Amino acid sequence: MAFSFVAVSIPTVADKLDEIAKSSRDEWKTSGLRSLNPAIPKGSVLMACAQTVEEIAPLFDYCRWNSQLAELSRQYAANSPLPHVFLGDFLDAAVAGAIAQEFPRTHTNAWIQYKHHNENKLGMAKRELFPPRLGRVTDELNSPRFVAWLSQLTGIPNLIADPTLEGGGMHQSARGGFLNLHTDFSHHHYQKNWRRRLNLILYLNDAWQPAWGGAIEFWDSGMKQCFSKYPPRLNHAVIFNTDDRCFHGFPEPLSCPEKETRKSLALYYYTVEQDSKAAPRSTNYRARPTDSMAESAMIWLDKQAVDLYSRAKARFGFSDQWASKILGVISKKK
Repeated sequence: MAFSFVAVSIPTVADKLDEIAKSSRDEWKTSGLRSLNPAIPKGSVLMACAQTVEEIAPLFDYCRWNSQLAELSRQYAANSPLPHVFLGDFLDAAVAGAIAQEFPRTHTNAWIQYKHHNENKLGMAKRELFPPRLGRVTDELNSPRFVAWLSQLTGIPNLIADPTLEGGGMHQSARGGFLNLHTDFSHHHYQKNWRRRLNLILYLNDAWQPAWGGAIEFWDSGMKQCFSKYPPRLNHAVIFNTDDRCFHGFPEPLSCPEKETRKSLALYYYTVEQDSKAAPRSTNYRARPTDSMAESAMIWLDKQAVDLYSRAKARFGFSDQWASKILGVISKKK
């Protein structure tokens, strides 16, 4: 008896992402890798894990992470010096590799230049400029379903995402880049009653070497010592509370090769504080105990300039693109 065989092509995660990338922006809202019914019943701790066609290759594996949610939530609350968790294999490996490959290079003018005494990095917050796959991941991590998962993890109820990615989005630092230790701005610059509560940073650096630096550091509120330090490895994410005690950054200049950069996707989450009387607080940079008096003075002076800029930005509503152009001109003259 003769048998005939038919080759069947099984789509990979990357294939699925390519298919979605070809669809229009409007179609992405209803198609893709997310559940066809993303609604989450109120009070639900674990989301449905039905393996629909749309969830065979999810952008974020809710079934996997929900199975660990109770233990992760315990770790999150217990970690020092602030509530946080560092997660490996955050996304499917094929998804993480795909978005790392399409991460834009530094030569495009779309990057915002954050270059002053307390930081040296590039940022891109305009969602419409994101590469297709990276945009899809960003949308998923800003989706109601994922934000509800974050609330379960962190114990912070009623979190909301910021679709404008104010201050966040894609970040990139080349050799010599750094970010001095700081606490974050406390309120959204354009949504006065949005209080910033949580950061998620997804690292997208393949084959990153520890000797290059770039590990995020978490310091105690008194700025006495570093309690936790995590390298910016591909497909690792750090999630942490942000308030006036949460000092973090990577203060040592990067020593990576000239063609390498430290790449990340940063997402910030808020709660709506209708009756809050707390005054907005801008980014608060602080010197380390080992910094010289001259360096400490420069960090303080630059912090005052950043504070004036943040207040003007919130009052007059201009964007970081304006300041970036000025900083870019100054940088080229040096």
